Formats: sequence, structure tokens, C-alpha cells
Amino acid sequence: LRAHAVDVNGNQVENPIDIVINVIDMNDNRPEFLHQVWNGTVPEGSKPGTYVMTVTAIDADDPNAQNGMLRYRILSQAPSSPSPNMFTINNETGDIITVAAGLDREKVQQYTLIIQATDMEGNPTYGLSNTATAVITVTDINDNPPEFTAMTFYGEVPENRVDVIVANLTVTDKDQPHTPAWNAMYRMTGGDPTGRFTILTDPSSNDGLVTVVKPIDFETNRMFVLTVAAENQVPLAKGIQHPPQSTATVSITVIDVNESPYFVPNPKLVRQEEGLLAGSVLTTFTAQDPDRYMQQTSLRYSKLSDPANWLKIDPVSGQITTTAVLDRESIYVQNNMYNATFLASDNGIPPMSGTGTLQIHLLDINDNAPQVNPKEATTCETLQPNAINITAIDPDIDPNAGPFAFELPDTPASIKRNWTIIRISGDHAQLSLRIRFLEAGIYDVPIVITDSGNPHASSTSVLKVKVCQCDINGDCTDVDRMVGAGLGTGAIIAILLCIIILLILVLMFVVWMKRRDKERQAKQLLIDPEDDVRDNILKYDEEGGGEEDQDYDLSQLQQPDTVEPDAIKPVGIRRLDERPIHAEPQYPVRSAAPHPGDIGDFINEGLKAADNDPTAPPYDSLLVFDYEGSGSTAGSLSSLNSSSSGGEQDYDYLNDWGPRFKKLADMYGGGDD
Repeated sequence: LRAHAVDVNGNQVENPIDIVINVIDMNDNRPEFLHQVWNGTVPEGSKPGTYVMTVTAIDADDPNAQNGMLRYRILSQAPSSPSPNMFTINNETGDIITVAAGLDREKVQQYTLIIQATDMEGNPTYGLSNTATAVITVTDINDNPPEFTAMTFYGEVPENRVDVIVANLTVTDKDQPHTPAWNAMYRMTGGDPTGRFTILTDPSSNDGLVTVVKPIDFETNRMFVLTVAAENQVPLAKGIQHPPQSTATVSITVIDVNESPYFVPNPKLVRQEEGLLAGSVLTTFTAQDPDRYMQQTSLRYSKLSDPANWLKIDPVSGQITTTAVLDRESIYVQNNMYNATFLASDNGIPPMSGTGTLQIHLLDINDNAPQVNPKEATTCETLQPNAINITAIDPDIDPNAGPFAFELPDTPASIKRNWTIIRISGDHAQLSLRIRFLEAGIYDVPIVITDSGNPHASSTSVLKVKVCQCDINGDCTDVDRMVGAGLGTGAIIAILLCIIILLILVLMFVVWMKRRDKERQAKQLLIDPEDDVRDNILKYDEEGGGEEDQDYDLSQLQQPDTVEPDAIKPVGIRRLDERPIHAEPQYPVRSAAPHPGDIGDFINEGLKAADNDPTAPPYDSLLVFDYEGSGSTAGSLSSLNSSSSGGEQDYDYLNDWGPRFKKLADMYGGGDD
């Protein structure tokens, strides 16, 4: 503080002075740890003096006085094994270090320490204190080698099987699971010089899986005794050695199974000239059975594939004989090679079989005569230009093919008189006219072709030459004649068949037309002479209302079933007493009654239908039963009362028609009355 001395008037009487007040600290704050729980780690097997962790506390009092000077100590350790004082703490810095040996994670994995911090330099009487917890985890090191649970493991495997697990090797390791110090690796130290086995590690169980990677033959090896060592992924800690339990023996027994027989050699190559006759012995093709220790009978042989069906095999001895002549030029021979496949089977359980291929290399012989190509040619009537190029074709190969000799035969004499042939190369020749003019037509020219084989083979091939008239360019001009001449037998037969089929179709159509005309005529109404009135009474459904029907289209009477509906009648010819055309309730349409055999029945049916029809006019009005149409060939029924003909006809025959026509007989047959 600054103090001033003044008089009553405010005048300074002395110089100002500073008054210093010192606040003396007292121990009124406890130490506080930065964390209530401290975590640390230490490797197992650590030597004394190994640093573990540091704990820190703070005090709000004066750090330069005893009130703020802290001291640390360990109050307790849990668990207390192998020693109650495994750790110590620096009382000033709070560093925790190991003080005793014997840290073993497999025995104690974690220690819990209670740490106390006290001020007043740790004075237990006047100092204030506080506590915190230090958790120390003992980490794992590879101080435990893997150990097999048994000294010998056993397994078995069928011969010729691969990718098969034959044995499970189990180990124990006290280190922390699923760490490099626990994960096991297996290696074979002996018993498998050819590398037929491998050992994989199961990541979940740490077991060793002995697996076959190469086929094993029972006839060669019946048992394997493997020596196996187990190690961890990381080396053992310094000073620790592998015990004998880290090595084990694996005894594997091979099981004999029925194996497939095999042909020796496979494929088998045989060289043979073509033309070998059927029934000849070609070779013997046998197989071997690898199962020497099984009680089996001899093998049986059969044919599996023989494209040309040339061969057969003896089922017991395997001797192969021919069933047909071997032909190198067959379509089943490729590059002079013919392949056939045979099967050898045993009687084991289960039965097994093996296949073998026989390759027959066929040597060529001169068994094919050359032929001319092409078979047809065209030339002109005149000498120039008239050269025809031909080629000799021989299925054989050298030396039984070209060069070829070409010549014309001596007979008939006209061949050499009209033609000449010249060889232009080993396979080609040129045929031309010898005479200046040869009449147009088709000529068969025989050509003798001989190959170079030993002995020679020759044939006479016929070249069909079409001689035609040519223009200045050497092109045929009589195309129509050449085309007609060039038609073969097959083409002519095809044309004739087409013509015959066409005629049959036309005949069938004509017959069908005639039959349809007869049916149509049978349906038409037959009308006799006009003097027979009875035959003029036609049945064409309900007739209508009397004389006024003369304006109707009477042509409809010929087909009474096809009557026009009222809706399409012309308005000008509609009867006055018909129902007007307007929207009416829809009643069920009464079906047309079948045509009665008698007109009286017909009228009665119409009356009954009209009486029951709710849409009909009143009963005392003139009824319209149907529309008869116009153009009837029978004329109107009103002709019965025609003034022009009524006095000239005799109607006495109406009395013969029965009681239903009595009224008509009285009206017309009563004489002057």
C-alpha cells in the first residue's frame, strides 16, 4: 500500500511511503491426482529396475513451501504374488519401476497398486494426502514353446488321393492365444523326401493338418513315418529352449484301392500299308493292372471308338484284327493317320477301366486310278478358239500320283479324227479340235489317264463336251439349244412332276366347281308350268297383308331364310298398317317356326305367334307376318283373283285339295255363283 502524510490544508508534510503486506501460506489444500486411475504395462520376465509408468498429483498450496511439496508412496499391491513388493515408486517424481523379478503373465496378468500423495514433504502428522489407483498389465512374450499333446499321431489315406487331410496334430501353448507368440507353424524334418505331404495350420484351433499333395501308390509305399516340429511365428524369448515335446512323429498308412488298368504304350503307333484285307492280324494292344496285391482275374478288352468300323479286338488276348479293308483315302483318315480307342476293364470292387489309343499310319499304295476334271466342258464349232483345259485328279499321293500321261483311245475312230490332246504339265492337259469344223451338239470324249505308280494305274474318263456356235469373242450364241441340251434326267423328271401336279390341281378344282353348281341347283325352288296352281303356292314364311304386297321385292321368296330386317326397308314402300319404327322395349325375339308341311298349319302357327306377341298390332287389324320380298319367280298370289285370267281357268280341282281349301273352292269353283 502507498501512504501519504498531509496537513489540514492538504499540503504534503512528508514523502509518501510504501507499506508491504505479506500473505503467509497455510496448508489448506490437499494434493489432487490428474487421473484417478492410471494404466500401464510391463512385459513379463522384466528385470528389476524396469520402468513401468509415472503418476502425477498437484497441490494448490505454495510449491516452494512445505505446504506444496508432495511425496509418493505405494500403499498396497494386489495380488501379492509372487512377492508383495513387485514394484516401487520414486517418492518425488512418481515413477513406478519393478523392484523384484518373477513377472509371469501366465500366472498374474494384472497388478493393482494404491498410490498415496502427501504434502508437507510427506509428513504423516501435519501433511494432507490423497490416493489414486495404478493398474499395471503384464504383457506376453514368447516364453512358452508349443508342445504336442502326443508323441505319435496316426492317419491313413487311400492311394492316388490328393488334397485329403490324413491327420490332425494338436499342440498346447501357454502364451496369449491368437498372438504371434501363440500361433504355431509346423515343418517336417524327416520321412517325406519326395514332398508328398504338407502341414497347414488351423487358425482357430492352432492344430496342424497333415494333407496329401501328391498321389501315393500303394504298390510303391505302404506307410510313411513323418517327423514334425512345431514352432511359433516369433522366436522364443532369450534363454528359453524348445523342449522335446515340440517334436512328434506321424505314422500314415496307405490303403490299397482298385486302380484303373493302363495301356503300354499309350498311344501305340502302327505303320501299315493300306489295302490290308479283312481278317488280317494287325497288332496286339494290351494293358497292365497296377494292383499287384489284389486277387483279380485277367483284364477284358473291348472296342470303344472305331469310326470306320475296320477293327476288332480279342477280349482276352488284346489281339487286333481287321474287319474291312484299310483305305488311306477314307474320310476317317486324317494326314494318313487313323485313330481307334480301346478299353481294358478289370473285375475289382468297384470295377475299373482304362483307355488306350491305337494310331495306324497308313502307307499309300497305287489303288486309285486318276480321273479327269472337270467332267463337262464347252467349246466352239470352229477350230479357233477351241482349247479345253483339263486336270487329272488322283486320291493317291506321291509316288503313286503325277505326273500323268494323257491320250485318246483308238476306238471309236472318230475320237482321234475329231480331237487331239496335249499335255501341258504333269497334272494338266489341253483338249482341242483336230478338224476345222464340228457340228454343234454334245459329244462324249473318252480320255485315258495313266499315273506314275509302280505298277501304273490308268482309267478312261469321259469328258462331256458341248460344241456350240460362237461369236467373235468365243462365247456361245445358241444359248437356248445349249440350255435345253444341258438338262439332265433329274431336271426333266422334276419338270414332268410339276406339270402332273398342276394338272391334278386343275382337275380337282373343276370337279369341285361342278359339285358346287349341282348343290346350288338342288337348293333352288323348282317351278312347274303356270297352269298348275298348286305348285305355284310356295312356302316363304309369313306372307304379309294382301294386295298391297305387290310393291315388295319378291326375289326374296327364293331364299325365305335371308329376310331383310325392318330397319333397312325403303321408307316409300312400307305398309300403312305396320308398326312405326321407333325405340321400343326389347322383347325376346321369337324364333322362326320351322316351315310346316301344310299351309294351314303354317297359318295357325303364325296366328298363335301373333296372339302371344306383345308388340303385335290389335287383333282386329290387318296383321303383317313377314316381308316376303320382291322379284319372286312365282308371281303374286293375287293372281288367283286376277280379272284377266279368272274367267279363263278351271278351279274345280280345288275341291280335291281337302277341307282346308274348301273356302277357295267355294269362291272360285262355284261356277256362275
